[in-house]
Amino acid sequence: MKKVLITGANKSIGFETARQLLQQGYYVYLGCRDMQKGQLAVSQLKSEGLTQVEPLEIDVDNHDAINAAREVLGQKTNVLDVLINNAGINGVSPQPPLETDITVFRQVFETNFFGVIAVTQAFIDLLRQSPEPRIVNVTSGLGSLTLHNDPTWIYYKVKPAGYVSSKAALNAYTIMLAFDLQDTSFKVNAVDPGYTATDFNDHTGPGNVPDAAARVVKAAVLGPDGPTGQFFSDDNAPETGISPW
Repeated sequence: MKKVLITGANKSIGFETARQLLQQGYYVYLGCRDMQKGQLAVSQLKSEGLTQVEPLEIDVDNHDAINAAREVLGQKTNVLDVLINNAGINGVSPQPPLETDITVFRQVFETNFFGVIAVTQAFIDLLRQSPEPRIVNVTSGLGSLTLHNDPTWIYYKVKPAGYVSSKAALNAYTIMLAFDLQDTSFKVNAVDPGYTATDFNDHTGPGNVPDAAARVVKAAVLGPDGPTGQFFSDDNAPETGISPW
């Protein structure tokens, strides 16, 4: 049975991603910052008959907490097949580049960028034990620098500086990571789940959570011939599914 760790998985897209992977036979470590909320999420899944799941307390903003989570997981398994870096924040709104306080930039980057790096580095040894390891970095269509420079793009005027910069940086890290692991069996990709109605955006998005999670799951279950180092986004590129960086 393949094993997956999903950060920020006690609600919304992360939670639905856990549900869909459980339905496909994966064992899920449901990453959560608040263990009580994680237990509630696990109880919900188990009530649906999806029993191969347990919570893992992990705060991606806290390196000591990340290392503690690695120790806990290492006592449960010596292999991890999939890491889904899903945890993220958008920060305060709006975020004009000249008026937004630097502390906002730091806060958003700590979760969306540095947290991903720290978690990936902490769990990479377990991933290396898998015959087909997968890393999925959940990004945003707003992370495309190419499209942000295109006045015809539907979201051209949506420019929260801290959030956009953090996701663009995450995309860059995804490229570097995929390159570093190119001669291995790893598949490393960035996935935009789409503009989805969740707590993250006060339920303003037109997309639904099951469809958004399915996009993440698709990258998590890639076969040996699947792509690596790609930026998947059905919203940005409905015909090809590959967004410009």
